[in-house]
Amino acid sequence: MIALQPIKIAILAMGGEGGGVLADWLVNLGEENGYFAQTTSVPGVAQRTGATIYYVELFPGADNPATPAPVLALMPMPGDVDIVLASELMEAGRAVQRGLVTRENTTLITSTHRVYSITEKSALGDGRVSSDALIRQIDQAAQRVIRFDMAAAAQQSGSVISAVLFGALSGSGALPFNRAQFEATIVRGGVGVEPSLRAFTLGAERAQGEEPDVSPALPHPAPKHQQVAALLERITHELPPAVHYFATEGVRRLIDYQDLAYAASYLDHLQQLQQQAGFEDPRLLQETARHLALWMSYEDIMRVASLKIRASRFARVRQEVRVAENQLLEIHEFMHPRVEEICETLPAKLGHWLLRPHGFNRLLGKITRQGRVIKTSSFHGFMLLYLLASWRRGRRCTLRHQRETARIEAWLQRVTKAAAMNPALAQEVVQCQRLVKGYSDTHARGWRNFQTLMDVVDRYGSRLAPASLHALREAALADEQGDQLRACQQRLALV
Repeated sequence: MIALQPIKIAILAMGGEGGGVLADWLVNLGEENGYFAQTTSVPGVAQRTGATIYYVELFPGADNPATPAPVLALMPMPGDVDIVLASELMEAGRAVQRGLVTRENTTLITSTHRVYSITEKSALGDGRVSSDALIRQIDQAAQRVIRFDMAAAAQQSGSVISAVLFGALSGSGALPFNRAQFEATIVRGGVGVEPSLRAFTLGAERAQGEEPDVSPALPHPAPKHQQVAALLERITHELPPAVHYFATEGVRRLIDYQDLAYAASYLDHLQQLQQQAGFEDPRLLQETARHLALWMSYEDIMRVASLKIRASRFARVRQEVRVAENQLLEIHEFMHPRVEEICETLPAKLGHWLLRPHGFNRLLGKITRQGRVIKTSSFHGFMLLYLLASWRRGRRCTLRHQRETARIEAWLQRVTKAAAMNPALAQEVVQCQRLVKGYSDTHARGWRNFQTLMDVVDRYGSRLAPASLHALREAALADEQGDQLRACQQRLALV
């Protein structure tokens, strides 16, 4: 007699993605088709809004009165899971890490999109885990893998990822149920049936290898604004082809950040740099173009206010929290600018005066000590940030702009000097700009570490090995407090 075995399914999903609904669908699918079914869930706060593991076991024989009721497990055991459904690529990686995915018997179905964790977002450097590395890991770990961008399919269908996962599970053939039985389960649920069925269909087709039709991309139309077209013409005629992409993106960013004249000054810098010794290698000019655009669009109060009131941001927040069009959404921003940020937003002379230790400075410190919550979804809150964002017209006269311009010029001089001696060292000096980012305390800590590295560059000059500066920069990016940077300086004897 062959002993019957349950079908063991683990679902790894984040808050708001319908993981509970997916588990309930599986239970209903089994119970309506002659299976005992049980689901449990283990909530967690591993990343983003909290990841939850749902566990489902299906056992045959419920339609046979002679079959005794089985005792089903309450949680997945490493090495003993038949099907793993993951709503996001990192969740699939976590399933592999936990041992839920095995080469012997696990079918892994996962979306390939990423929702970055807090640790990835808050890293000083590029803290993102490589999606390619995650894909290689899951491909090696599972017996069978079905993966594609389910977030895009959910958006296309107007539904959620759980419905796409359910369709992909149907298309995989990993369960002993036909497509009609899967679809009937969604219909019995009675909620969001039409969009769920559309998402189900997309998931099932992709799992079976049926690629949707993709219309060829149309070429970007030429800009209608004559001055913008003139800037793009400058890029084509004045800079080498290897730099065109980054220079174009830099111009686009700086027009959005300030204006056409500011973007033109960016191209002036690049045109002057390419005439310097050492910039014959287009890779150096390419990296400089990228990092110069980032620095010139530094984050001040006006920039932060502008980003917070954009229509695209309101639409993104509404989509992320899945608010219907006829529902009200309130957005509250916590703003806590330091005294320095406020002073740097003022005209240079006034900002310098207010930074000095006197009564007005101390009063400003008391006012800003606790921070303030602003409801940007209200008229008053929106107009407050709108007025702050509008002050970008006066950005060039502010203390912050004066300081950042001087810092950028000093950095470019170091890059030029290093390029004449050792282009590889110049590349590393350019990359040090990665430390200068954010605003408030984040910017202050990054700037302090940047200054430490530039002091090393100034002190050792051509004697400094590019590999040593690279090691110092990576140490600075790994620890915003500077402890690893100091340890690296000691190790390399560059104190």
